[in-house]
Amino acid sequence: MRVARIDMAFRDRCADKLVPLNKCRRASFFLPWKCEEERHAYEKCEYLEYKLRVAKASAARQEA
Repeated sequence: MRVARIDMAFRDRCADKLVPLNKCRRASFFLPWKCEEERHAYEKCEYLEYKLRVAKASAARQEA
């Protein structure tokens, strides 16, 4: 993670998808129409992670 220069805030379950995305972004000078596949994979992973957190919070709220 240090070698890939990933901030602490982004070191989660989707960090393995962020590494190739950032590499592609640097190679293409951050052009928005480049790296679409990598960006989509990362955003999908983040969305699924969000849904998991919401489900856990909802279950904890019902349990208490």
